[in-house]
Amino acid sequence: MSVIDTSGRPASRLGALVAGIDAALVTLLVGALVLWFLPVNMGRYGTYVLSLWLVTAVAAMGLNLILGYAGLKALCQAAFLGIGAYTTALLTKAGVPWIAAFGLSGLACFLVGIVIGFPALRVRAHYLGFVTLAFATVVWLIMRNEQWLTGGTFGLSNIPRPQVFGWSTDGALAFHRFVVGVTLVLALALWWLVRSPWGRAFLALRENPVRAASLGIDTRLYTLMAFAIGSAYGGFAGALYAPLVEFIDPSPFSLAASFFLVLMVICGGAGFMVGPFIGALLAVALPEWLRFTGGLYLLIFAASVLVLLILCPGGILGLGERALAALRRRS
Repeated sequence: MSVIDTSGRPASRLGALVAGIDAALVTLLVGALVLWFLPVNMGRYGTYVLSLWLVTAVAAMGLNLILGYAGLKALCQAAFLGIGAYTTALLTKAGVPWIAAFGLSGLACFLVGIVIGFPALRVRAHYLGFVTLAFATVVWLIMRNEQWLTGGTFGLSNIPRPQVFGWSTDGALAFHRFVVGVTLVLALALWWLVRSPWGRAFLALRENPVRAASLGIDTRLYTLMAFAIGSAYGGFAGALYAPLVEFIDPSPFSLAASFFLVLMVICGGAGFMVGPFIGALLAVALPEWLRFTGGLYLLIFAASVLVLLILCPGGILGLGERALAALRRRS
């Protein structure tokens, strides 16, 4: 919401400042501040779970750009997460600084995303889903079978934690705060992107590609860029995941993981900036909260997600949006 005069221009400098602030931005900033201090007394494992939630949310943010904003059906985000993780692990174990490995991981996934995105120029809907599913299968098989490169099922161990500008992140709390900072920067970059003309072009592409093309939008370019940027976020998430767990093997990057990321985006609210964080929180934290049920926690988790999707197919934030709209109509 913004403060504008009747001509549509900001009423003042204060009005222009308010116009640039929305609920998503405030939520991101306040959430980062809370998460910076939250794990002080949570112990090593609790801090690890919080960090894993944020890393997963970064991957889900990229998929949200592809699926929620551009409307492309992609089922390969876990593959890009794996590419980023293995790239970072191999480079940092070879002595490359983490920040360089981070950038190269994102760049590698961006370039692969452009190549894989070309089929999106010819196929849509579930056909694109099949293409990305085949790509995810090939990547997982390479990770599993090319032992000379990835370690195969034995994986890669002793992945070093980042040393950034002389700051060591070896401790659980230090690395968590590092993850909070990187996640905030990536979230703000994506927030700016979806509010820019590029973001409006992505939404037009999602709603009606034919009409978007008739308005002069280069649908080929924006389709490729949505897929490539979202893929790069998968690579960035992998660059954080590898030093978080300090050991990687192919199992976290399977087809099931790609479907799980899609589930996060849908449950949180596709097309909402904060949706991936809510969906990732459900996917990472809810099973931990249900562990007191013993062996039934996965069954209860699956049933809870099924009920959520039935009751609010637009996700939690979609349900909240409809509730607010109903309240406004009554007032």
